[in-house]
Amino acid sequence: MNKIVLSFVLLFSTVNTFCQDIDLKDDAKRSTGKNPVMQFSGMRVINQYSTELIQKGMLEFRVVHNFGDIAGSNGGGRRFFGLDNATDIQIGFAYGISDKVNVIASRAKGWGGLNQLWHAGIRWKIAEQYENDNTHPIALSFYANTVISTMEKVDIPGVTLENSFKSFSDRMSHVVQLTAGRKFGKVSVQLSPTFVRRNLVLEGDDKNMFALGAALRIPVKSNFHILIDYIQPFRSQKSKDFFQGDNALRKYKFYAPLGIGVEIETAGHIFHLNFTNAEATFENQLIPFTVKSWGRGEFRWGFNLSRLFSLKKRHH
Repeated sequence: MNKIVLSFVLLFSTVNTFCQDIDLKDDAKRSTGKNPVMQFSGMRVINQYSTELIQKGMLEFRVVHNFGDIAGSNGGGRRFFGLDNATDIQIGFAYGISDKVNVIASRAKGWGGLNQLWHAGIRWKIAEQYENDNTHPIALSFYANTVISTMEKVDIPGVTLENSFKSFSDRMSHVVQLTAGRKFGKVSVQLSPTFVRRNLVLEGDDKNMFALGAALRIPVKSNFHILIDYIQPFRSQKSKDFFQGDNALRKYKFYAPLGIGVEIETAGHIFHLNFTNAEATFENQLIPFTVKSWGRGEFRWGFNLSRLFSLKKRHH
């Protein structure tokens, strides 16, 4: 899988002659006569989506890669500070059906006991923030997905695992998210109330979970930004107690996913170098099951790399 990712990264650096620099807001400006505010450079912050969508006829190719722990019991120099391992890898595409609707398809290695994940999602831009227009103070986006595992089921009598599939629906999980964002001067802020549904979970865990995400983008230079990405899951006390109890199949303490990174913009590329305690790359896994702690050095290097291609017909 690492060789595949490397091949795709090399591909990114060799296709410039077939691509063009993209202004995500050009079409909206032409259709409304107003200047939409670009709150984030791309569709993704670190562990969650931003308010931004891609234009009609645009195709985004994305690679998301999380390495192993930098420090802690599973990190350090003997594991090259996490670079020897990959906790999760995601490769996917997004396409702009219109300026307000995008469809997404991805494949991820997956994390923990649930692997071989296929993802389909849709994003809808409900509202746009415009420059010098107080009647449109925020941008609002909607996101929903379904993730399906195609791994072989594990059948252990009397034990329910996240991969003890008894029906096709057991392989599925879903996320519904509403993201509201606003740019104050040059600083962008967003909040993302989120609902996660997992049809099959470890015994004692919550099938339904709410979470609240927040993100911040702070400029350093015109093409260089600092990103902060935080998600607070609201797990039931019953579930927390179970995973610390004597009857738990696995003993876990859960943490809120926190990502800190830098964003670098080049011609047609957006590159994120991140540090996060989340191991998984899909919200369906990282929101309910982040069990690594920044305080113990259990955070990791990661990167998001995206490239936009225009599939529009060129007018001569």
